This record gives sequence, C-alpha cells and structure tokens, in this order.
Amino acid sequence: MTPSFSNKALPRLRRPTALLLAAVVALGLAGPAAAWPPGPVGAAPAQPAALLYPILFVTQVPIAGDFTTVSSTFGNQQATLEAAGRGGDLWIRYTNGTLKNLTAAAGFGGTGVLTGTRGIDVRDPSVYWDGTKAVFSMVVGAPVALNDDSGHFFWQLYEITGLGVADTPVITKVPHQPANFNNISPTYGSDDRIIFTSDRPRNGQPQLYPQRDEYELQPTTTGVWSLNPTSGDLRLLNQAPSGDFTPSVDSFGRVIFTQWDHLQRDQEADADANATTPGQNCYYGNPVGQLPFGTFNYSDESASATYVLTDRTEVYPEPRGCRGDLLNGTNLVGHAFNQFFPWTINQDGTSGETLNHIGRHELAGYIPASITGDPNVYDYYGQVARFNPNPVANLLQLKEDPLHLGTYYAVDAPEFTSHGSGQIISLTAPLGLSADHIAVTYITTRTTATGHYREPLPLSDGTLVAVHTAQTGDATGSGFNSNYAFRLQMLTKGGDGFWTAGAFLTGASGVSKSFSYYDPYSLLSYSGPMWELDPVEVRARTPPASPTSNLPAPEQQIFGQANVYLSDLQLYMRQNNLALLVSRNVTTRDDADHQQPFNLHVFGSSTVTTGTTGTIYDVAAFQIFEGDQLRGFTGGYGSTTPREGRRVLAEPLHDTSSLLANLPSAGPNFSVVVAPDGSVAAFVPANRAMTWQLLSPTGVPVVRERYWITFQPGEVRVCTSCHGLNDKDQAGQAAPTNQPQALLQLLAHWKVLGTETQHVFLPNLLH
Repeated sequence: MTPSFSNKALPRLRRPTALLLAAVVALGLAGPAAAWPPGPVGAAPAQPAALLYPILFVTQVPIAGDFTTVSSTFGNQQATLEAAGRGGDLWIRYTNGTLKNLTAAAGFGGTGVLTGTRGIDVRDPSVYWDGTKAVFSMVVGAPVALNDDSGHFFWQLYEITGLGVADTPVITKVPHQPANFNNISPTYGSDDRIIFTSDRPRNGQPQLYPQRDEYELQPTTTGVWSLNPTSGDLRLLNQAPSGDFTPSVDSFGRVIFTQWDHLQRDQEADADANATTPGQNCYYGNPVGQLPFGTFNYSDESASATYVLTDRTEVYPEPRGCRGDLLNGTNLVGHAFNQFFPWTINQDGTSGETLNHIGRHELAGYIPASITGDPNVYDYYGQVARFNPNPVANLLQLKEDPLHLGTYYAVDAPEFTSHGSGQIISLTAPLGLSADHIAVTYITTRTTATGHYREPLPLSDGTLVAVHTAQTGDATGSGFNSNYAFRLQMLTKGGDGFWTAGAFLTGASGVSKSFSYYDPYSLLSYSGPMWELDPVEVRARTPPASPTSNLPAPEQQIFGQANVYLSDLQLYMRQNNLALLVSRNVTTRDDADHQQPFNLHVFGSSTVTTGTTGTIYDVAAFQIFEGDQLRGFTGGYGSTTPREGRRVLAEPLHDTSSLLANLPSAGPNFSVVVAPDGSVAAFVPANRAMTWQLLSPTGVPVVRERYWITFQPGEVRVCTSCHGLNDKDQAGQAAPTNQPQALLQLLAHWKVLGTETQHVFLPNLLH
C-alpha cells in the first residue's frame, strides 16, 4: 500500500519576487534585464553572450574510483581521504564569464601541501531565497604529516555570504548541526530551516553508526533531515534504509529527492548461506569453505545486543531468486528490487510518497511477476500500452525547470561504472497531475554516443547547463588518473531533437590546480584540471508555502462518530512518537499492477474487487513490519569481529507504544484484522522506516509492499487503496470513498485505554 493523498493545499506567494530581484541586482550579481520568453519543454536554449545570473559550482580532484566515492551513485557521503580528495573549492562564475575562488577568498583551502585545516573539499551548494547567500557542505581537515592517521573527518554544513563581484566572501559553520556525522546536500526550506541528508543514525545511537545499505552493506545516509540552525531543533523527515540523495524544495513547496529503493533480502547473507548450503547460486566467488561476508543478526538494536554468528534469519520480503532452498515447494518467483526513483515529502516530513505516485508501472521497462501459476499475474516487458513510452532505470540529481514549473530534469545513470553520470531526461509532474499522465522525455541520446552527463541545470533564461564528459565508455583509471573529465557546459539542441554539450562555462582550459596531501601513508600529488560539479544558479526566488494535508471527509466522519477530537489523538501520538495509518479498502489496487495478485476478497465478507476472471485471493489480515538495524557482518573469511554499524531488516511490529495502542494482533505477529469493508487502521512508530503485507486467512502472504515508508509523530496517513490508485483500480473504478470501519473500531479501542487527553479545539489538520 503506497500511501496516496491528494488533498494538499496549493502554494501561495509570500514575498514579492521583484523586491528579491532588486536586492540581487544591487549586489551586482544579476546582469542587465533581459526578456527570455519561456518556450515549450525541449525548445532550443538561448545562447546569450552573458548568462542572466551567476553560477555557483565546485571543483574536486578527479578520483578514478567509482565505488562509494564523492561522485558515486551511492555511498558518496563519506569524507575519508579515499572517498573525497582534498583540494576542491567553491567557485562562482559571474555573468560576464569571470571566475572567483570563493573558498580561497574567504581563507579556506590553498595550494602546495595541504595539511590540517588547509585540506578541504566542497560539495552541494544551494542558494538562499533572496540570492544573497548559500549553504554548502565542506570537509575541513587532512593529515598533518606522513603516517598521521589520527584524524576523523566529516562533511559539515557551512554558509557563505558576500557573493558579489567586489565582496570579500565570509564562510561560517552552520550551528547546531549533527557533529561527527556527514551532513550533505543542504537546501533551504520555506521557513529558513535547512533540509539536508545525513548519515546520523535514526535515533542518534552510536552502535547503529554507520547505517549500512541493503545492497553492498556499505555506509549510507539515513535519510532526509531538517534543522532549525537558530534553536537547534533537529527532525528526521524520512528514513531510508539504503539512502536518500539531493533534496530540494520545488515551486509547490514539496521536498523533492531521490530515494534508493532496495527492499529485498540481504544478498551478502545469501552468499554466506551459499557457502554452507551447496547447490545454490547466490555467490559467484570462491568461499573456500568459509563465509565470504560473515553476516549475522543482533538480538536487538541496543548497544548490549547479543549475536550468534550463524543466525542470519530474515522474514520479509520473500526470498531472492537464488535461494532455491527457501523457494522450493512455493509458487514464489523470488524477489529482487533495486531502483533510484523520485520521492516527495512535505517540509515537515508528512505525506511521503513517490513523486505524484509515479513508480515502476509508469517508468520501468521490465517488472517481474511475484508468483507463478496464475496467468493473471505476469511479467511486464512493455507489452501493455501506457502513457509514458520512454522507460528509465534510475532518476538522479533532480532539478526543477524555473520556466516550466513542475518540469524536472534528471539523469538516468547506472549504479556503477560512470560516476553517477548518464543520459539527461525530463518529466513534467506538477502538483496534482496523475502519474498515469506523466511522460519521460529523452533530452540527450539514450546511448552514450555524445558522452556522459551529470547534474542538468535548467536556467531561468532558457539555457540548459550540465556537467559533461566526452568519454563514451565506462569510467576507468586509478588514483587521480581518471579517463573522465567532468566540465560545466551549455547544451544545444541538434536537428535530431537531442541535446549535446557545447560551450564550456569556465573557458577552454577550465580550472586547474596543483597540490599534495597525505593519504596518510603516502604523499599524493596532483597538478591539472579539476572536475567541475554541482552547478546552481544564483538568483532570487519566491519561497513557496509548505503544503499541508487535510483529513479527508470519510475519515472526519469517522472521528465524529467515535466522538474523538483529532487534536486529542494527535497530542497522544506526538507524546508517544506514533502515527496513524488508515486504508479504506485494501482489495482495490492500481489498474496497472498485474505483477502481484489483484483479484482480492475480504475473507468472511462480501467485499471483493476483481479486474478479470480467474483465481480470487482471500485476505484477512494486514501485517506490519518495522525497519530494525539488526544485520551485522564481520567481513568473513574466518573473522569473528563485527564491523561497526548495521543494516536494516524488516521485523514484525514490536514497538511498545504501538502494541499498547493497537487492537490485539489478528494472528501472525504483528497483524491487524481487515474489516468487512476492506479497511485497516493501525498505530505505527514514527521516524522509522515501515512496510507491510496482506495475509490470507491461514497467514500466507498475498500482496507485499515494495517500499519503505516513514511517518511523522502525530501524522494521520490516509490511503484509499492497497497499491494507491493513479486514476482507476483493477475494476476500472475510482478510489473508494467508504468510511473505514477499521478506523472506528480502533478509535473506540483507544478511548477504552483511557488515554484520551483533555480536549483543546484545534483545526482538523494532520499537523
């Protein structure tokens, strides 16, 4: 059940844009006024002699390695010397083409041997609403001598002012941010909070650091965070077991970001099982009789948790296809899931879902069936017509087009081999547009014939800028000798309709630098052109209002019938770090999803929804899982010493506050009964990744969720269906509007607990 919720307030303008533009012009950042009429998406860009606004960007030393380094698709948050070289800087290109090294002008970094605080690297600048300052990430620190391995370095957030041509820039560290963690990809919220990603553990507990991804057990970001730099108020907006990337606030006030969705069982644990259970096909290496990864489970998330090196139990989702020992005797195909897709949340973390509820059925080129034996459940490989004819594998580095609000440019890049670069695409997904009507446009060729592209930046004058390398093959090299040369270039549209890299923004020779630093066991030296990354336009924008979500009418009516004030329930949930999940009819599913059973009937009732003739599946319970960091590993090959950090596993709901507030479990721990009208309702822990599945009367899984979802304290998340609908369900019907019986039952139970607080009237809003 991917939550869908459409009652969102439209953004409102808070400050006159003209005043902000005047402030930027006064600082000397803007060029002369020019009329660049917005054209249709895909129109040829203007090629002015001078850009309308300056461009902030960073330089970084080329690091050839493409696995968990600063330019990699994932695991790029680490500030180690291997992952992020020293010597990078923050630069600005003014409208007349002149360049200024802002970090150097502010007294940071340098040339020669970079030791101590002179060794810096920079990434991810984002400009404030009035265009007069920017927030960015910087690591400060390098070994002071050969063999000095005493330093622990982290990306931290900094702000810079004084961006004008004649200004002396000033850089200050953002106060109250998580210390001793990597804080990256910052952006400003509408209310001046800073929204960013971090590898801080969900609850700050050190034994959970670092959180390790669901793919390679590598350190990853834990999700999207929000900080009030004045008060220090820190909030986790979205927990991502495998990581979130590059958040930004769009013109509708939504936080747009890429989430790595990898909700599948641990492939490293399967490889270890392969070493002890001959005949499987889960590992292609030679385990030489020993575990190649040494995976195991902790007893719980605490620092005092116990573990048994031979215990690597997993209960959700279904096994991967290589685990024949677990799949034999079932009709399960085996489950693999791996994608980088666009997600949105409100600025307070509520209403999280994929962008406009877009997903595999609108974007992917292939989706395997989950089971065999039912001709209604089949592999999708493009044989069914859909609105979007252009499939993509991943969507990274999203940026909204300032001339066409709701149109987003992104990169479709492989997870390895290209430093997160690939083909530029665009898609138009303004607030409220159904995913069934969103199409992908290929901006550059689907092949790499014109090179690889990163970080497309549509400018406010119609120009399209991107990071580009002419290299058409995979990334190769070692050390600083990469075959990729990332440069900032304007793009031009050719006669074939595709765009290619044109003029360099930093001149023919680009930015070069000479420096050295200790790694720390040798002296690394570099002299040559730097990579140019992370461009952003320095211009004023009107801050959008943060969207809000009203409680829909059917659920409001249930609260009235139960004589429960929403404000009372929300206060209780906030005090107990809980959210409320409601679905009106779990038998309804989006009409595009034929990869899991969709002819569903509530056991013992007359509620049934079918899309065709054939097998009808009874559902009786809704089982909820919470993401617990329980998976550890030793590195294998005889080691018995656990590595630091843990991977998330899906465990049946056991959060104490949730169990107390919910109705008694329906059967398999933990599950709630599906009400006769098909509805379900349950309290779930907030600020923790959650997922779920529908069960048959005998406890056999029927339909599984494929995503992790995070809720906020006090949030009431209403889903109309099990797999949320875009336009219609499998029976061709609109979203159900029934008053959910399960919610009425749960509210009655909650009142009996004696937890209802003294009533204070508040509007019926979810936050």
